[in-house]
This record gives sequence, structure tokens and C-alpha cells, in this order.
Amino acid sequence: METKETVGTPLPMPTVDELRLPELVKAVSDPNRLKIVMSLSDGAFHHIVDLPELDVQKSTMSHHLRTLREAGFTETYVMGRSCRIRLRRAVLDERFPGLVEALTSPSAQADVLPSAPELVE
Repeated sequence: METKETVGTPLPMPTVDELRLPELVKAVSDPNRLKIVMSLSDGAFHHIVDLPELDVQKSTMSHHLRTLREAGFTETYVMGRSCRIRLRRAVLDERFPGLVEALTSPSAQADVLPSAPELVE
């Protein structure tokens, strides 16, 4: 079991009752943020360096992570100079059943993840 000593200090995030669907949808309207949600869908803690390689500046990545946290998608814990982040899957499934499943489905992934180039004969 992870304790405060192994997880770190949590950054502020909305409670389950404060989650609002418009804010969640707005947060994942950016393809890069949707890619982050997809990469976190396993429910495990990830270090920020483990997240998908996005072609953005470090400050932009911080903005994306903050937007997801403030909307309620993620929880972030600070340990010294590093952060651990994970999707709040149980909370999201409780409040909006099926939302995470829809956002991480194969058809959603096909919309935002690069695919192999089509062969032209």
C-alpha cells in the first residue's frame, strides 16, 4: 500500500462532487491532453518523464498537466523535485460511468494517435 511518504504531497484537485462534465470535456478537447489521458488509463502512478513524447515545450506540458488536474482527470503528487501523476479512474467512473472507457477506446485512439502511413499501390 502506498503511503504519503511513498506517494508525496498532493496538489489541489476537485473532489468527486466538484467534477463537472463540461470542464472534463473541455480539458480533453486538446489532442495532446487526450493522449496523456490515454497513457494514464492503466491507473498506475507515472513519472512525468514516462508520459507520451509530445512535441511541446516543458511549460506547455506543465500547462496540459495542470489543466487535466484542475478539471479532475488526474491526481498529482510532489516528491522533492519530481512529480507522480495518475488518472483518477475510480472517481471518474463513479461520477461519469463510461467516460474514461470512451476516451480510451480504439476509435478514440485512432483519432489522435499517429497511424502507419497507408501504402499506395
